[in-house]
Amino acid sequence: MLPGHGRYDYRPWRGRPAYEWPGGTRLAVYVGLNLEHFAFGQGLGAELAPGANGGGGPQPDVLNHAWRDYGNRVGAWRMLDLLDELSLPATVLLNSAMYGHAPQLVAAHRARGDEIAGHGRTNSERQSTLDEAAEAALIAEATAAIAAAEGAPPRGWLSPWIAESLVTPDLLAEAGYRYTLNWCADDQPIWMRTRAGRLLAIPYPQEVNDIPAIVARKDGAERFARMIVADFEERLRQVARDGQPQVMGIALHPYLVGQPYRLRALRGALERIAAERDTVWITTAGAILDHVLALPEGMVP
Repeated sequence: MLPGHGRYDYRPWRGRPAYEWPGGTRLAVYVGLNLEHFAFGQGLGAELAPGANGGGGPQPDVLNHAWRDYGNRVGAWRMLDLLDELSLPATVLLNSAMYGHAPQLVAAHRARGDEIAGHGRTNSERQSTLDEAAEAALIAEATAAIAAAEGAPPRGWLSPWIAESLVTPDLLAEAGYRYTLNWCADDQPIWMRTRAGRLLAIPYPQEVNDIPAIVARKDGAERFARMIVADFEERLRQVARDGQPQVMGIALHPYLVGQPYRLRALRGALERIAAERDTVWITTAGAILDHVLALPEGMVP
């Protein structure tokens, strides 16, 4: 037997119970907007040019740090304008360090009623490298910061760099979380087992995601926008054909898609989705959780 995680059973796509999203729709679409802050001169971070200073030199890596900070200073505000223009909600995946670094930006999302989900303290660190007590402390610190600022603790979590230890789902459930975005194993929400009860895994994309597309594969702005539209239109075809509900997430980082030429391409893709708001459910991850919780037992694998 191969080692396994034991968090969920294999359930083939065919033969699952079919259910609907609100309004009789079968496709739920949400924007996962990552608001991240990075340490200067140390720690992890996406790179515009590989290696510190573009050539493997020593820290401080001014080029890549400043490029990422552009997202919070400029790109994220342009993303807010675009979301307002198209009347799109967002699930904000928030490093709690953002409260100290860019509180006005978090306040702007609060004002428009966006969901705030936990995304660690900073994307300069991975929780998977910590022992259990230190990881629990990280989750508790980030959760407390969001609860203090937003008036309620977050219900969902995305680990920085999607990094988990063997006990991360257990620690999340024990900290009061109801869903995780870490596991990209399905096109529907699925229940995971933890030592503190069930935790819902809501699909979060690793394909329709600007980090692997733009940073890793070096896809251009138009190609990434076409990817979003192709994913959306194929899903529309599938749900009409087989009746199975699906979740489509769109993962975005303002230091990438907030660049003007990428924003222009992204606008066209999101306009295509917004035009179907009467036939799809444009929502948040938290609202998906609420809908799943209201379904009859056994509908969700």
